[in-house]
Amino acid sequence: MSLFHAAVFAFVLFLSTGLFFAAEKEDLSFADLEAPEHDYWNRPLNDPFTKLKDDLEQGRMNLDESSEKAYLESLLEALKIPVSSQMLVYSTTSLQLSLISPRTPRALYFNEEIYLGYVQGGRIEIVSIDPEIGGIFYIFDIPRNRKRPVAERSRRCMNCHSDEDTHEIPGLVIKSVVPGPTGGSLESYRRARTGHDIPFSDRFGGWHVTGAEGIGPHWGNLTGRFTPEGIVTTPLPPGEKFDWAVFPVATSDFLAHLLHEHQVGFVNRVVQVQYRLRTALKRSNGRLSDEDRKEVSRLVEELTRYLLFADEAPLQGKGLQCDALYQEEFLANRRRSSKGDSLKDLDLTTHIFRNRCSYMIYSPVFQNLPVGFKKRIYARIGEALSLTKSDPEFAFFSLDEKTRVRTILKETLPDLPADW
Repeated sequence: MSLFHAAVFAFVLFLSTGLFFAAEKEDLSFADLEAPEHDYWNRPLNDPFTKLKDDLEQGRMNLDESSEKAYLESLLEALKIPVSSQMLVYSTTSLQLSLISPRTPRALYFNEEIYLGYVQGGRIEIVSIDPEIGGIFYIFDIPRNRKRPVAERSRRCMNCHSDEDTHEIPGLVIKSVVPGPTGGSLESYRRARTGHDIPFSDRFGGWHVTGAEGIGPHWGNLTGRFTPEGIVTTPLPPGEKFDWAVFPVATSDFLAHLLHEHQVGFVNRVVQVQYRLRTALKRSNGRLSDEDRKEVSRLVEELTRYLLFADEAPLQGKGLQCDALYQEEFLANRRRSSKGDSLKDLDLTTHIFRNRCSYMIYSPVFQNLPVGFKKRIYARIGEALSLTKSDPEFAFFSLDEKTRVRTILKETLPDLPADW
């Protein structure tokens, strides 16, 4: 283990322990999934995969069943998930842990509403985002011998996807661990934390990462082993232990990792807002207390900071060789202003995006926030991006960038207030 990794490892153990106890002490009563105001298991679902579930089970999606790989590729196409979003994880941090190792990594793919996991010889895992209640978890077999798949809504997934890592809401999890030679975790860190603010020195443990040679030290592409001196790490180059041909593409692209981290942090924060607001309204019979109003103001500020990348971990601006196909597919559905700018325009020098306001502002999970709360977010964004007043919390914005972002939002967000 390098001196850097030894120091980071010791610090992370201290920090993650502190975060764990902080999560334990937090009031999580808002996340009672069976409370009538949430009714997670019985509420009618409005996530994109559930809408396609019958077509999948009845064979109406016309998927290619000639091989596992062909089935995966055709399923991704049907779900409008780019194959180029592929990320490979070899730590045993999944429901199908017995099938995962450095020789048989698990592949993950995603778009802005559906996250799909695939393990060789295993089952397909789906997390599909319902705008009001968060992640809906499904698992099903890859068809063999013409047997139709049955997508089971999984309760077991909730063991990890509704615990302290997600503040008890049905959310998304990104584990970062020091995996042993067979994939089992020797240590884990960054608990209860997701999002683009996490330093790269805390990310990617147990994951393969390609095209990220210039970002500085991280935990990706490594395995570890215990020694009397502590954990010693060994490089694990992508493709050394497995054949890339098993997968649709030969990448675990850094850009995919960046966007996945951003989206997971975004979804978890917005879903948590939904649960907190419903709980507060139920507790107060529809009239928020002064304490609840303070909490709403805190949530507005926190979500605005996240939308505007106020705490984004900085890039070093060199050595990034992100996959050209994934860049093309990511940009395909961008919403452009009359000047050709969009929230998806990439920077990849000191930060991810040229125009720093999250493209996830268009997503159903954000657009289905209560109208009053969303108006407060829009108002706070307007203050942060004011062309006449400087907000010290958002002083990193140049006047040019503020102007571009304001124009994009005005021309592409139909529900933005007319006087914004």
